[in-house]
Amino acid sequence: MGITIQNITGNTAMVIWPKMASCADSFYSVMYHPNWNSMLSSYSRKNFQKEERVPASRSSFVVENLTPLTTYILCVTCQSANPSSDQCRTFHTLEQDPASASNTKKELALGIWLTSSVLLLIIAGILLYGCLHLLCRKRREQPQGQNRTSEDDNGRTQTKSTAQTSEEFGRQSRLMQDTEGQNPGGIQLATIIENPLTCKEPTVQTSKSQELAPMTGQYSA
Repeated sequence: MGITIQNITGNTAMVIWPKMASCADSFYSVMYHPNWNSMLSSYSRKNFQKEERVPASRSSFVVENLTPLTTYILCVTCQSANPSSDQCRTFHTLEQDPASASNTKKELALGIWLTSSVLLLIIAGILLYGCLHLLCRKRREQPQGQNRTSEDDNGRTQTKSTAQTSEEFGRQSRLMQDTEGQNPGGIQLATIIENPLTCKEPTVQTSKSQELAPMTGQYSA
C-alpha cells in the first residue's frame, strides 16, 4: 500500500493513500503515535495514541497538533483494522515555525485579554450596582430622619411650653398663697390690686355711710 507523507511542519503533516476497494462503503482509519519503537511495540490498534476516521470518499488527511522535533509512526487501514507494516510510515516533524509560534502567542495573549476584560466588566457592574443601591437607600433614609427630627423638635417644644405653663401656674399659686398668709382678706386685696378704680368707689361710699350714720343718730336724739 503506497502511503506517502507530505508537507511536514513542526505541528502538521499530510498523509496520502490509494483507495481500497474493501473500504468503498466504509471509512479509513488514520492512526499515529509519537516516539515509536518497533522493537517494543507491535502493530496493534490499541498501541496507537491517536486515531482519526476519514470518509471513504477521501484519500488524504492532514494530521494536526503534532509535537515539533518528534518522530511519529502513521498507519492507514480500513474500518479500524490492525495495520500491517506495509500500511505504515514513519516521519519526523520539523522545528516550530516562528510565525506559527508568534501566532500562538498572539492567540494566547488575546484569549487572556478577553478573559480579563470580561472579568473586569463583571466586577465593574457589581460595584456600580452596589453604589446605586447604597445611594437609593440613603435617599430613602434622609426624609425619614428629617421627619423624626421635626417630630422630636415639636415634642420638645410642646414639653417646654407645658413645663413653662406649669411653672408659671405654680408661681402664681405660690404668690396667692403667700398673699393670703400675710393678709387674711387676701382675696379682696388681690381684687383691689387688679382693679383699683372699681374698689375705690365702694370704699368711699362706705366711709360716707359711716359718717352719716352717727350724724343721723344725733339728730334723732
